[in-house]
Amino acid sequence: MKKLSLTVLLFALSTLALAQQQPAKPPAPPAAPAPPAATETKPAARPDDVQSISAIVNAVYDVISGPAGERDWNRFRSLFIPEARLIFNIATPKGDVVRRVMSTGDYAQRTVPIFMKEAFFERGIANRVDRFGHIAQVFSTYESRHEKDGAPFARGINSIQLVYDGQRWYIVTILWDQESPGNKIPEQYLTGTSAD
Repeated sequence: MKKLSLTVLLFALSTLALAQQQPAKPPAPPAAPAPPAATETKPAARPDDVQSISAIVNAVYDVISGPAGERDWNRFRSLFIPEARLIFNIATPKGDVVRRVMSTGDYAQRTVPIFMKEAFFERGIANRVDRFGHIAQVFSTYESRHEKDGAPFARGINSIQLVYDGQRWYIVTILWDQESPGNKIPEQYLTGTSAD
């Protein structure tokens, strides 16, 4: 059976219906609200993962790649600010563009069933970096594989926004689009430079 790309599988998972909210209840006495997910204690990052723009971009590819099985989601979360978003865009067969916005927790939840069943390896093949002060933008062209040294089954571009807090880099957003017959990666994004 032909394996589907991770983007297509993510889209399929994203279309599952969400549980409907319960009807509103009468107001209860004020209570201390539970902390939102964005303020949960974050795991500490590996120093080598966040010492430079290149290091953190390489780390995000490394942590989601591997044979079928678990990923290190604490390491994954340590690369991002708590409010970070991961956003994919795909074109349907009719040409409509569908978008899904996820937190780091959403991304983990949606990909765990896929990663547990299938090997997935992704790596950047070219990075184009723009930096100003404490912010940076990386257009990272990627290739996805079912085997570490296998032929790519998909390519695309991750647009990665980062911030530097004076000590380390954090990912704020990853927005990506996948290559298709009508959406080929331009030559200028197949070679790149580093700002480190």
